[in-house]
Amino acid sequence: MSVRILALVGSLRSGSHNRQLAEAAVKLAPAGTEVALYEGLAEIPFYNEDIDVEGSVPAAAAKLRETAAGADALLLFTPEYNGTIPAVLKNAIDWLSRPFGAGAIGGKPVVVVGTAFGQYGGVWAQDEARKAVGIAGGKVIEDIKLSIPGSVTRFAETHPADDAEVTEQLTDVISRLQILLDRPTAA
Repeated sequence: MSVRILALVGSLRSGSHNRQLAEAAVKLAPAGTEVALYEGLAEIPFYNEDIDVEGSVPAAAAKLRETAAGADALLLFTPEYNGTIPAVLKNAIDWLSRPFGAGAIGGKPVVVVGTAFGQYGGVWAQDEARKAVGIAGGKVIEDIKLSIPGSVTRFAETHPADDAEVTEQLTDVISRLQILLDRPTAA
């Protein structure tokens, strides 16, 4: 069975440590699993019911929905901005939650991980992302977590893919998600 995991990154910065973490996840995906890094969150307009009309949904939002609908699970990478989830990630969750009751993440397994400068690795933002995803209809996998503290210093000269501890932890996250998806009762 082939498993497709869609990775969404809550930072738009090109040198984002969370983006680097997502890039590492793409490389670390075991055989039979594809982690696909979504590009284009910056192009999606802020969610507005006035523009979320069948037949005229903005192309960038429609593409996100279509891509998420084709995935078996989502893996969200979030930094922590002012103690909470970044707007770009929250906006993606909002678009994916609609139409109400039939959103692209409805019932889909979702894991939230990330890295941040603070000593707790962005756990507040991760908790907020889990809350938003759960309310939006996603199946939050609470027991698969990864919070990497001190990102600014830890990854100042090292890509997360070159950090043995991080690659081990990230590989474990992806493997546990793959095992969950391989079970017949997973979704």
